[in-house]
Amino acid sequence: MRPSTTGSLLLLRIVLLYSAAVVVSQPANAASTSSTLDPKQVRALQSLYIPTTHDPCTQPSFHNATVCDNGTPFRHLLSLRLSNCSEDLSLSTTALSSLSTLTSLSFVDCHVPIVHFPTSLSINLLSFTSINSLQRLTGVFLSRFSNLTELDISGDSIKASGIHIITSNMKSLNTLTLSNTNLTGLIPKHWYPKLSHMDLSENKLNGTIPTSLTLLENLRFLNLSSNQLTGEIPSTIGDLISLQNLSLSSNSLSGSIPGSISTISRLVHLDLGSNQLNGTIPRSINEMKGLKYLNLENNNFHGVMPFNASFIKKLTVFKINGNDNLCYNHSSISKKAKLGIAPCDKHGLPILPPPAADEPSSSVDDLSSGDYDDGGDSGKKKKGDDSDHGPNKVVLGVAIGLSAVVFLIIFLIILSKCGGRCCGCC
Repeated sequence: MRPSTTGSLLLLRIVLLYSAAVVVSQPANAASTSSTLDPKQVRALQSLYIPTTHDPCTQPSFHNATVCDNGTPFRHLLSLRLSNCSEDLSLSTTALSSLSTLTSLSFVDCHVPIVHFPTSLSINLLSFTSINSLQRLTGVFLSRFSNLTELDISGDSIKASGIHIITSNMKSLNTLTLSNTNLTGLIPKHWYPKLSHMDLSENKLNGTIPTSLTLLENLRFLNLSSNQLTGEIPSTIGDLISLQNLSLSSNSLSGSIPGSISTISRLVHLDLGSNQLNGTIPRSINEMKGLKYLNLENNNFHGVMPFNASFIKKLTVFKINGNDNLCYNHSSISKKAKLGIAPCDKHGLPILPPPAADEPSSSVDDLSSGDYDDGGDSGKKKKGDDSDHGPNKVVLGVAIGLSAVVFLIIFLIILSKCGGRCCGCC
């Protein structure tokens, strides 16, 4: 019996050890497989009409993107993107307080009034976006996001006395987009050096482009188009050695294009159209090998356009029309090229088309068709042209002939009378 008892005890110990191992291992496995979003954040998402039937961390909804951390036993949201929101959506401070772990928050086509953001969320955010969404935005509200590296407001009005109210405390800002937001005032002179992307387009900004902008050596994208900017382009624009995209179009900028602009070797996109720029176009632009987009249309440039056919051919977009005093050298560019400017004469001046008697003046497209050259015969009347309103040549010839016949008859009558008189005398 003793050996049997010993064996039973040994078997019991093995069973107990196995059971203990199972009990110990199951919670760890359960924790790793059943880890889900913090219940408080689930309720916050539900209040924002975001479906939570599936775990938002593993199966985000169609319109809303979520990114979570790997925390246990509960995960927490790091990024939330709300798009095409329900009309019933309304933000609440309570819901936003539960989402204070967010570092990125985006609204796209969510037309909702703004509410007070908890301080914990405002400080934690690194990226904030509102595109055609939040209403009643103010500069003071946005300035509370002091740790942002990325700020994108597009299509939403911002009530602020100037851009500096928004950005003055954002020391880590890398990307700034404030486009079509009804902002007024001047472009700030002070910017933090980390900035690499600046888009202030489609606002009501006035004044000049501050020279201090050219100190941003990391700036790769600069768009100040569609504002009310005046003055000249800073002569130190060439100091922006990292710039790839420069758009200053649709302003009231004057003066000439700084020669230093051609030293920006990485520039791909250059748009200076629809301003009041004048002078000649720098020939050094020809040397910008990376350039693909060039718009100089609707300015006051004069002289000979310095670009040849090979330079223009490598560009994806080239616009030069609307410069009435500018012309191109037709020995290097075909007269049939539709550039929107006239060819040059031997003096480097545009060859204008002859005025038509009964037709309106030629359009820009007509100038670019190559129908006009400097051969000296552009003013000659074409065959069959009925624009001469003088007497018909046939009628004139008949009249002259009849006059000659009448004159001859009168002469013969006078001669015959004179001869008769002479015979009587004899």
